Amino acid sequence: MGAPANAMTSGEAGQATLAAPLRYLLAVAACGFTTGVATPLHEYFDLANIVMLFLLTVVLIAWRLGRGPAVMSAFLSVALFDFFFVPPRLSFTVADAQYVLTFAVMLVVALIIGHLVTSLREQADSIRSEERRTHALYEMARALAGAATLLQVAEIASRFVEGLRLQCTILLPAADGSLQAIGPQAEHHVLIEPRLALMAYDEGESVEFNALSEADYAAYYFPLKATSGTLGVMTLAPAGGDDDTVRNNHQLLETLASLIAIAAERLHLVEVAQQSTVAMTAERLRSSVLADLSHDLRTPLTGLIGLADSLASARQDLPPAQRETAEVLRDQALRINGMVNNLLDMARLQAGAIKLKKEWQPLEEVIGASLKLLQRSLDGRSLKVTLASDLPLLEFDAVLIERVLCNLLENAAKFSPNDAPIDIVAVRAGEVAEISVCDRGAGIAAGKHSALFELFARGENESSTPGVGLGLAICRAIVAAHGGIISLQARDGGGTCATFSLPVGNPPVFETDEDIAEQATHHG
Repeated sequence: MGAPANAMTSGEAGQATLAAPLRYLLAVAACGFTTGVATPLHEYFDLANIVMLFLLTVVLIAWRLGRGPAVMSAFLSVALFDFFFVPPRLSFTVADAQYVLTFAVMLVVALIIGHLVTSLREQADSIRSEERRTHALYEMARALAGAATLLQVAEIASRFVEGLRLQCTILLPAADGSLQAIGPQAEHHVLIEPRLALMAYDEGESVEFNALSEADYAAYYFPLKATSGTLGVMTLAPAGGDDDTVRNNHQLLETLASLIAIAAERLHLVEVAQQSTVAMTAERLRSSVLADLSHDLRTPLTGLIGLADSLASARQDLPPAQRETAEVLRDQALRINGMVNNLLDMARLQAGAIKLKKEWQPLEEVIGASLKLLQRSLDGRSLKVTLASDLPLLEFDAVLIERVLCNLLENAAKFSPNDAPIDIVAVRAGEVAEISVCDRGAGIAAGKHSALFELFARGENESSTPGVGLGLAICRAIVAAHGGIISLQARDGGGTCATFSLPVGNPPVFETDEDIAEQATHHG
């Protein structure tokens, strides 16, 4: 990748390699050479043609040496023309006053031509410089488009600014909020002022502090602004102590910062897309394995549960010890069957294979059905059900909401002492009905409430408690399918409350017998 040429605001780009005294000396030599060439020709050429030779010399000097030497050569050409060619020769006096007008016109024309030629040269130099910078930016943009890592982006930017005698450092935000350097800047020994870098990052504007450049610090900080926001900061330090380089190329460097930001944003989006693809593939694979495994386990489990139940029911034929063993076997088989059902339900929910069968119905019915199903698990538990009087009919899938309540009640029973009461509270909160299942157990560690809704997530103190961590994940999927949310909160006085919401909607209005009789009387 080619390095950009250092842009110059004047037309001296073509003469930058020659010192000023040398350029003026060359202009004098050119005028002297023209005089030497024209002297033997004055016998054959008219004076007007001699004037053309001097004007041509002024044009060439303006084109090659710049404006200052061109102005000097204009005055020198008039003086030499007067001294060597206008009679009386070898004298500055003139025999005919009309030559005074010739000198004036010659000087004005020489100055105008010199100015126009110099301006044209400056424009040509500026166009060439812009062309070189545009080409360099194009080459850098092409290189950045092929960069596969942020380290490569930093290396490409560092090579680009080397042509401007600058040292570049790319700073990107770290996990702790600070800005960390990447790339090959370590070998440059350029120091970074963190406060100036954070100022450019937070405000999204370039920051300049020239005093730092003398102390081996980066003096210029350009924010890397992309469509998603400010991604980092590009710092610059003059390698040769020339601060004018940055000021003369400020727009070029801002363009460079924009290209770096676009490349960094592209790499970030590619990384996010790759992570999402991997996560989706892994999730589909896991769901497929869970569904297949759960389906294959259900057939032998059904037979095992039937045999265990038959053994446990044969009370007269078995001694007490064997009968107790059969009951334990049946209970454990039922627990495994429940886990398998949870796995299968979770796989179906994630695949979107379960369709809701919503009906308008009272909440107390599904609560009663859940308590009846868990009669064995909740045997001996103190239960308190509190339903608000203003609860309307709710539209939900009774089987799925029953599963939610059963999972929450089982969790409350598993993770709280046997003598601790369990509360079920349902209230209306605006446009939703909130149902809470509260226990008085050890509670959940701070910061883990949301994490427990992930698949196979369990609390820190629950390793000895049966379960695989699917209950809350299933609850969240079912509640979300109904348009509600579910959360865990610490309960005052100890314990945990699991609360989920269901939209109230517009329940239908049912006519009572009194309403029908009143309408019949009115129409009669």
